[in-house]
Amino acid sequence: MTQAIPQAAVPEIDQRAVEALLWTALPHAKGHRLVLVHGRYREGAPGEFTTRLVKDATSEGEVEQYRVHVSHQSSVLGIVDAWQNHLAQHPGGRGDVLVVTTDAPDTRPMPLDLRGEAIGRSLLAVDRVEIVKQRFGAVDVDARIRRQPWLADALLAAEPPGGWLPVGSVLTLDAAMRALVHARIGLGDGVSTDAVPLDAEALLTWSRTPGGPSRFAELQPEERAGLTDWLESVVGDVAPLLLALVQDGRGDDAMALGVVSAALTGPKATAEAALAVGALFGSGPFRPDMLRHYTRAVEGVLARWITQATAGGPRSVEARTRVLEVLEQADRLADRAGLREALADSGFLPSGFRARLRALAATLSPRPDQKTVKAAEAALHQVSSHRLASLLFPEQVQLAEMAVRLQRWLTTPPADLLAGSGAVNAAVQAHLGDWGWADRALNRLWAGDGALDPHVNEAYRAIHEAARARRDHLDRHFATALATWTKHATTAQSEGALLVEDVLRHIAAPLAAQRPPLILLLDGMSSAVAAQLGEELGAPRWMEAAPEAGRRSAAVAAIPSITTVSRATLLTGHLATGGQSIEKDGFAAFWRKRRHEAVLFHKADLPGPAGHRLAPEIVTAIAGDGVVGVVLNTIDDALDHGQESSKGDWTVASVRYLSELLDAARGQGRPVVLVADHGHVLDRTTEGPLPAHGVESARWRIGPPHEQPGDDEVHLAGPRVLEGGGSITALWREDQRYTPRKAGYHGGASLAEMTVPVLVLLTSAESLPSGWSLLSPEAVTPTWWHHDASRAGTPTPPQPATSRPAARKKTEPSPNTAAASLTLGTQVVDTGVYAAQKQFVRKGPEKKAVAAVIDALVAADGTLSLAAVSTAAASSGGRAPRNAEFFVAALQRLLNVEGYPVLGLIDAGARVKLDITLLKDQFGVKA
Repeated sequence: MTQAIPQAAVPEIDQRAVEALLWTALPHAKGHRLVLVHGRYREGAPGEFTTRLVKDATSEGEVEQYRVHVSHQSSVLGIVDAWQNHLAQHPGGRGDVLVVTTDAPDTRPMPLDLRGEAIGRSLLAVDRVEIVKQRFGAVDVDARIRRQPWLADALLAAEPPGGWLPVGSVLTLDAAMRALVHARIGLGDGVSTDAVPLDAEALLTWSRTPGGPSRFAELQPEERAGLTDWLESVVGDVAPLLLALVQDGRGDDAMALGVVSAALTGPKATAEAALAVGALFGSGPFRPDMLRHYTRAVEGVLARWITQATAGGPRSVEARTRVLEVLEQADRLADRAGLREALADSGFLPSGFRARLRALAATLSPRPDQKTVKAAEAALHQVSSHRLASLLFPEQVQLAEMAVRLQRWLTTPPADLLAGSGAVNAAVQAHLGDWGWADRALNRLWAGDGALDPHVNEAYRAIHEAARARRDHLDRHFATALATWTKHATTAQSEGALLVEDVLRHIAAPLAAQRPPLILLLDGMSSAVAAQLGEELGAPRWMEAAPEAGRRSAAVAAIPSITTVSRATLLTGHLATGGQSIEKDGFAAFWRKRRHEAVLFHKADLPGPAGHRLAPEIVTAIAGDGVVGVVLNTIDDALDHGQESSKGDWTVASVRYLSELLDAARGQGRPVVLVADHGHVLDRTTEGPLPAHGVESARWRIGPPHEQPGDDEVHLAGPRVLEGGGSITALWREDQRYTPRKAGYHGGASLAEMTVPVLVLLTSAESLPSGWSLLSPEAVTPTWWHHDASRAGTPTPPQPATSRPAARKKTEPSPNTAAASLTLGTQVVDTGVYAAQKQFVRKGPEKKAVAAVIDALVAADGTLSLAAVSTAAASSGGRAPRNAEFFVAALQRLLNVEGYPVLGLIDAGARVKLDITLLKDQFGVKA
């Protein structure tokens, strides 16, 4: 940096260049205070300044403050004069240094005594690369930096006020460029680490920052080209195309253009679309392969932003905003360029989602067959796989799922029941296990979302009407069977049906023998509501159980199906009518006969004092040893006051106090019985009340003697009819009522009103009464609800082996013959690999339980719920696992040989996934 140089173009020098020169020269000055530099001092730069530099070559890093005076002279005479003036003004001032820059063509006539005063005894040259190296605190510099003539000047000009951050012993080209792009255009973090990589996402994000693109456009052409070349080497093909757009002042549109350019590769790509895309990008040299790479990069970044936006967290709102801004711009550009049709299948544009939804609507039919169902399922997959489905359109996707589910339901064989003995029991069981799920879909489809186009609305309406007609058909036949059954129905003659007055006796009492339950009566919970709540309350927090294997319990409400009749009957354990006092006394009396203390809480008893959600009395009761009952009126009250959910559904959070009560029960290890007193129907008509005589409520009346019921009514008489002197007329059609409109009703004879769902939740299998079974989600969900074969149906557990395989003899059959007679699970647990794994698992599950779970997973294509895994383990002949999550953790230690993911949890821990191929490889079996 201090070598003498031949005459050449005169470089411009600024304060930083002078400081860098002094930093190198002064430690070797030996008292000299004159520095002669070849160059021209930049106009406007300070002529005098203070700097802190290393004191001298032997000071071991000690620094000293210098006062620097700079003078520019164009002749030797001027240099001599400047030095003489400096000596006169600063006699003996070792801390005052004179720097003379000169562009004199010939300094050879300079007096020898003046040369002797100058540091280095010569005219020094400024090596900008050396200055840059020094400013970064480096000892050496990457040779490639010298091959970039513009780079050193750019780095000197861009140095931030606080100086460059030290880079270590060697200043590499990548470190210099990273620092430069950060200082010049605000890209990256300016530090050469992998913590914040410079990649396509960083570059595309930068293109949308305020000021960043304009700063790039203002750079000198040579510097823009250098930055572009380096960024291309780091980021890839995205960089030159993006930076060309930025240079043209189109940085804000850069990402939107990447979305629109998908028209070049989509299924509807045409020459006209290519021309339109080219016009949007302008006159730049953009090759088709560059555009394809650019499109993929933009879509990849958008996909990551969408994931971030849907995941929640502190940055989700920002990510959502970025996504919407880009896609709204893209839609506007597509409209302007006439590319709407070419982008109809876009997986990112909102217009693409709407096009996919219309395509789904075209596949829906009120008279479906397997072909139309298959087409609808494929179209639904396209809808749900759209990138914006979960971010912007979750309700529309849910509606589409419900429509396709109803279409699948319409293809199931018609029910052959409701005739002869057991018809009522068969109907309520079928309603809880199947038809109520159809009601759930109908309720959601009816509610809609208010934002669909007419074509989609019309398709949904047609499906709704077809499914509703089928449900009306079932209700009509149920009403006929109910009328016959009601004439003689009692606990002793129920034809197999569970009566609402026997729920405590047959469901709650067996549980109390293990641990007194918490009985939560959800007034008005229909089968549709129970289906949704049961789905939400599954594994891993709760295990579901029932007296009968493979199905939930369903009871028949008292008649009429109103609160004062059916709720009193349920809580007292016998046919009764009355209000809260009857319910409280009858509930306590029922449990007193069975040697249990019991207490029942109603709505007014629930609120706690300030700072407490629940009343202390309830918390204390749940922590005690008695049976606790709580009546939750949220559903019934909401229907009565027109405050039902706008989506036609219910969640645990939307039923007031339910979440808190469940948490309290779980904390005490109590089983929970979720039960209704009756169901309800929703108001789905705008017609006025049905004129009738003897109206007592919205859905039942006491007609004149011998009056024949109308087409939508049924006459009910018998020992279970507790109003009207044992004889009433009730509506069976859901869309009829006798009174002014409300949100929903009960008291009639439809399946939705007469079916009483019963859900039993356990914290562990230890609370399972003798003879009961655990229920998996697969067992209680109808096969048509999920298209995914791994979630549909109930896997048949394998028959457990009765004994261990006999020891092999010397003359044994071929391995293939022996393996063919054993299940995959049995083969796995009999391998040496499994025996070795077992040594690392203390008190692990029995081999027969592990084999049964493997075989159940194989039968279900590798995926089962936690509850189904527990059920499969119990089916082996052993005890059900106490904790499904701990059981699966033990299975993972047994099966995940050397850490390979043979078995794992998916769906936030709700389901178990087995990699069957990897299992066979790891254990060396061939079944």
